This record gives sequence, structure tokens and C-alpha cells, in this order.
Amino acid sequence: MNVVRVARYRMALRFGIHPVCRLKGEVPAGPFFRACEIPPLAVSGTSHWNGTGLLFSNKEIEIGTEPPDWLSNPISGQVLPRPDRPWWQIPDFDPAVGDIKLIWELSRMDWLLAFAQRARQGDGASLDRLNRWLEDWCLKNPPYRGPNWKCGQEASLRVFHLAVAAKFLGQVSQPCSGLVELVRLHLRRIAPTISYAIGQDNNHGTSEAAALYIGGSWLERLGQPEGSAWRQTGLKWLEDRAQRLIGEDGTFSQYSVNYHRLMLDTYSLVELWRRELDLPGFSGLMMERIRAATDWLYSMIDRDSGDVPNVGANDGARILQTNDSAFRDFRPSIALAAALFHSRAAYADHEFSRQHLAWMGVPQPAREIDPPHSRLANDGGFAVLRHDKMMVLLRYPQFRFRPGQADALHLDFWVNGVNLFRDAGSFSYHADVHSTDYFNGAAGHNTIQFDDRDQMPRIGRFLFGDWLQTTWIEPMNEGPDGVAFGAEYVDSHKTCHRRCVRLTERTVRIIDDLQGFRRNAVLRWRLPAGNWELHRDEHRIQLRCGGHEIVVDSTMPAVRCELVDGWESRRYLEKQVLTVLEIQFDAPGRVATTYNSSS
Repeated sequence: MNVVRVARYRMALRFGIHPVCRLKGEVPAGPFFRACEIPPLAVSGTSHWNGTGLLFSNKEIEIGTEPPDWLSNPISGQVLPRPDRPWWQIPDFDPAVGDIKLIWELSRMDWLLAFAQRARQGDGASLDRLNRWLEDWCLKNPPYRGPNWKCGQEASLRVFHLAVAAKFLGQVSQPCSGLVELVRLHLRRIAPTISYAIGQDNNHGTSEAAALYIGGSWLERLGQPEGSAWRQTGLKWLEDRAQRLIGEDGTFSQYSVNYHRLMLDTYSLVELWRRELDLPGFSGLMMERIRAATDWLYSMIDRDSGDVPNVGANDGARILQTNDSAFRDFRPSIALAAALFHSRAAYADHEFSRQHLAWMGVPQPAREIDPPHSRLANDGGFAVLRHDKMMVLLRYPQFRFRPGQADALHLDFWVNGVNLFRDAGSFSYHADVHSTDYFNGAAGHNTIQFDDRDQMPRIGRFLFGDWLQTTWIEPMNEGPDGVAFGAEYVDSHKTCHRRCVRLTERTVRIIDDLQGFRRNAVLRWRLPAGNWELHRDEHRIQLRCGGHEIVVDSTMPAVRCELVDGWESRRYLEKQVLTVLEIQFDAPGRVATTYNSSS
């Protein structure tokens, strides 16, 4: 059904016969927001978008008081040719401008929340700036023309930020007419293509359903009849997406921590909006799935930094930025979700989390959520093993949805807040073929690569074929002395990889059994950059750096063992050098990797 949805949509756009191609609209007139008449909040907001702005929630750019160029790449300055074309005539990857996400980024309107916060605190200049930027955006992006109308999800993120800005300024019940018309124009763009978004089985469906629910219920409350249909459509798909895309154990269809946060923040905003308008509650099943999704992400967060394993695709998406917390700090999102869906406090001692709740109008719950513990999420193939200050994440293949990375049996290892065995990330959606293969393939993960190939054949920019499935599982066994888990897959070449992990108070031991390959098998441990010392003989390898010691024993001799430079990308469009231990074998057997903590 998804293939039918997507094919029908693309063919209709190609021939210009889709209903969305016939949309027309007038440029809405400001002002969009008036002076705030409610008291300021007694907490700080974000300091960004005041001299410098952020792309992808991390990359700083200089900005002035005047609106930016909405139709150019803010890094290269390249301008999309003929930006006044109907959006559906603009290609996804125009070589003249490169990554279209760079054009879209400023039009997600993260700056809107920063300006609204300052206006709430009494800064009249920020209110003027907010209206001036919105007026300029509307003039330079007339309805349904140009790149910034091309993606329904991008339009949805603007609806989110317009609604939250109205909430910050106390103007939900009596918004300016220009704001109402701007929201209506966006919903008219989103609604006709919701079927395509649903066909993606990813965050496009959740985001666009949320925008229809939020914007539709808002317009309905303001007496606009078309809002009712949009609200009902949004509600239908919010319920459907939660039940289909979120597993019983809490994993999300995209197998990505950052997209998981985007989905969770989206549902948090939906629940906030439901409360704002006093709308009927959602189904018990939907709430159950969102609670499970909250628990899944919470289980792997490092409490001191808010960071998480760098698993899955990451395009820098982040909504609801109310403070200066780092892009990779996931605590504010979990604090909000825990308060909304569990009625529990998470990270109550964390200043940014407290600020986030205050701006969202959510009281800090009195009862704390339980500390994170070991967790098996078999519906998506994630095992989180925790013991004291050490954590292991084992990724095993249980694909119900399209995999975007060849990361079967990837292992992430954290000790005392240090991510010792690390995932490469995904870097860019517009990278060259070599970079795409590296970051998304086996070489970008702590696993075994067989016969110099990926674990699955690549058949598209975001898709692999011959999806792997786990053929054996050692159930999670947790006791006072530690926790253990194991899994195995057999690929289409009849190659077998079994990995078993045992985590204790000071030790992690990883056993890899390798069978069925033809030429070679390469084990990689991707490590933080540092002065690593390597010592080896035929069957034992020792690696030391600071207080870390890693020992690798094998039943078969290693034909190659070396430390090489590799890449990791922890944020979109950024990459750094790190150290990779590569050990190559040309015979089947068993490899045991042991880490001993000195603290």
C-alpha cells in the first residue's frame, strides 16, 4: 500500500494533475503577533538568534536584525535557479544549490520561538523583528511557490513554531488575522499530500498529522469550518502512526535516536495543544505507545551530559528549542515527555530541563521517574545493558521497516559518561557515494564486515535490500553480578555472525563467533581520538589509552591489526577524525573483546 501511495503521488506530480498542483493563495498581511499582555516568565530562554543563529540546532551563522535570504544556501550563498517556480517543479537535489535542506533550515522558523520568548519578557524590539521577519518570509515565499513549500513536513514544522509562539505570547484564543491566514495556507499545503507522508512510514507522517491536528483544531475553535476536517484527519493519523510506527517496546520505525526525539517531541506538543484547547483525550493505546517510546529513549541517556548513542540517521532535526541546551542533550525532551505521559519528573536538578517545562507551561511533577535500567526492545532490535556507570547498546536486526544503515550487531559502549565504542553517525543526505557508503555501511559501525561488502545490498540513497533478521537470541539475563544478552544473524551469503555480551561492574566482555565467509572478516572498534598504544601477538591484541584497556583474544590468528583514522559525525554536516582498531581474519572462529575499567 505504501508503494501505491508513493507511486501515485509521484506520477500525479510529474504530470501536474495532483490536486496540490492547483492550489493558489494570497500573501497574508501582518502583523502576525501583537504586544504580549501576559506576565513575563521567571526563567531564561534561549540566547540564540541574537547576532548568531543556528543551522541544524548546532552550526552557528552570523545574522543581523534584517531578515535573511530565504532562498539561498546560507553557507555557500548559492541561490536556487528560478525560485519562483511552483514548488512541485523544483527537484529534490538540484546540483546548482546542493543540499536543499540548507535552504529549508531557516524557514523552519526556530528563530520564531527565540523572538517570541524575548517579546514575552518585554522586549518590544524582538516583537517588531518577529513580525518583520514573518512579513518578509511571506513576501519572498508566496503561497505554494518556491523551495520552502516543497516539503509537507517543513510546512508542518512552521505550523508547530507558529502555534508555540502564540502560546508563549498568550495569543492562542485571539490570534491576529494574519497569523490565522498563514496557518490556514500551510494546512492547505499539507492536507492534499498526507497520503504520501503516510507512505513513508516515518516522521513525515507523524509531523504532518500533528500539524493538521494542531492547526485544524485551532481554526475550528476560531470558527473556521474547514478546520474540523483537518483536525479529524490529523487525529486519525496520529492514532494510526503511534500504533503502527511505535512498537510495544517503544522503538520507532526509523531506528534512529534523533528521529525518535523528533517524533517524541511532536507527540508531546500534540498533547500540550490538546490540553491548551481542552480537547478530548487520545486513546489508551496511543498513550501506551508514547509512554513506551519515552522509556526507550530514557533508558540510554547519559544523565550527566544528556547524550545518547549516535545510532541511526541524523539530519539535525530538533523542534521546541526553548533554551541553550546542546543539540545532543536529550534531557529536556525526556523531562517534558515524562511529565506529560508518566506524570513523573526526570532530571529535576537540570536547569535546562526545568526551563523547558516552564516555557511549555507544564508543572514539575512531585514524584521522580525511576532511574534507567537494562531494557530489551525486541520490536525494533535494541538491547540496552546497564550496570553501575557502564552501558552497552547492542543493535540487532528486527526490521519491520526499511533499514537506513547496515548496523547489524553494532555495539555502543559507554563508561563513566565516555562513549568508548562509537557509531559513525550519518553526516549528510547529500554526500558523495563514498561518504554515504562509509557512514551508513558496516565500516561506520562497531561490528564485523565480511568479504569487503556491506551486510545488505544498497538499492537507494535511503534503502537497503535483503533485510536481515535475527536467527537466534540469548534472552537478557540480569542479576546482581551483571547483565548478559546475545543475538545472531545469517545473511543472504550464508555468512553467520553471533555476538554475545556480558556487562559487570567493571568489565564488558564481547564474544563474536564468525562463520561462513569466503575471504576475510574485519572487526572494528571505533574509539575516541587519543594516544592509543597497540601491542599484539598472533592471538592476542592489547590496546591502552589513559585508564582504558581493551584486550582482544581470538582462536584464529589475525592477519592484519592496525589503528587507522576514521570518521564520525555527531551533528549534521559535521565530521571529525577518530581512531579505529581494525582486526582482519581469514579463517572462521571466535573473537573475545574484553574491557576492564580501572575506576
